[in-house]
Amino acid sequence: MVSSRCIRAGLLAAAVTALAGCGGAKGDSMLSRESFNSGDTYSRSIDVPSTQACEAARQALLSQGYIVAKADAGSVEASKNFQPKDDEHEQLVLRVSCVAQGADRSWVFVSALQDRYALKKSANSASVGVGAFGSVSLPFGSSDDSLVRVASSTVQDGTFYEHFFERLRSYLPAAQAGASAESGAAPPVPPQQ
Repeated sequence: MVSSRCIRAGLLAAAVTALAGCGGAKGDSMLSRESFNSGDTYSRSIDVPSTQACEAARQALLSQGYIVAKADAGSVEASKNFQPKDDEHEQLVLRVSCVAQGADRSWVFVSALQDRYALKKSANSASVGVGAFGSVSLPFGSSDDSLVRVASSTVQDGTFYEHFFERLRSYLPAAQAGASAESGAAPPVPPQQ
């Protein structure tokens, strides 16, 4: 005769398997979009040292109205805010990493995270104590407005990243000029724009 303990264990195992199957379909669709293909959407090899590449990235982001939160020799983090509608807010955060690839070459990696926020209203009411009757809740016209994040995703648009790298390249001579000034060498002539 099968004990009730074995039956419970069997039912628990079946439930876990069923739940894993339910969650698997959703996870599989996300994983199928993550292909790890050989495309170069998020990276470029640049013919300057990594510190100059990151400085060019910082200048490129500043030129487009981004607020730089962090910038050092190997990384830059910047954000820009948008308000497409009165009750919507979007924020774009770019993270750039510069990795040395020898003495005079570097890899520049970039990813952009897009967060969407919506304005949520919550009505307030006040309670008033009324002697023997207890308290009465009276709605007043006030409300608290707060921004709530409703979506967050990594930007995957290849054209967006290509435009970033084009802008970065336009600042490479300026980054090289700054490094040359620090070392005492004559700076190169910047290109005409």
